[in-house]
Amino acid sequence: MTDRTPIPKAQQTEATTARLIEVATAAFARDGYAHTATEAIVALAGVTRGALYHHFGSKEGLFKAVLEHVQKQVGQRVEESVVGLKDPWEALLTGSRAFLQASLDPQVQRIMLTDAPAVLGWSDWRALDEQYSMRALGEALAELAQAGELPPMPIEAMTHLLSGAMNEAALWIAQASDQPRALSEATLALEHVLNGLRRPADPSET
Repeated sequence: MTDRTPIPKAQQTEATTARLIEVATAAFARDGYAHTATEAIVALAGVTRGALYHHFGSKEGLFKAVLEHVQKQVGQRVEESVVGLKDPWEALLTGSRAFLQASLDPQVQRIMLTDAPAVLGWSDWRALDEQYSMRALGEALAELAQAGELPPMPIEAMTHLLSGAMNEAALWIAQASDQPRALSEATLALEHVLNGLRRPADPSET
């Protein structure tokens, strides 16, 4: 008889929560929050109903963890899109395109854009958005301002303004009958807006 090394409790907890989030992400994206039963989630995850409530408190708590997971994935896509770009302006444009491109993902459409504001309420949804997408946008604008690429402007206010516009554009794309066309048009419109912010080149510097 061989001895089995017991799995540390912290590792068990991490594995259980990761499995629940994985299963719930697929279920919420496929069926929506309202039509997804916790019984189905725990059955597919191979855990007890008590485990779900122990780790997340409620179905809404699990959904919030799923939303955070999806938002992290979107953030990673944006970060990966700008790897190797040394021009901060090109990085802003590229990252913004990647954010809009993510709106074609069914998980992003259903979980982040459609269900999240209704399930969590505007304040909680906005707080999570500010923690991820809006924070990255603010950092990009601050870097451009420091580099002299932007004229003097209130960066925090501009961050909120652009973030709201990009979220609305992403939702419009997700709900469009022709999503590829909507993505193309929204991307073009966003590029016009961003390029309009750029400080004109000083003729003396050319």
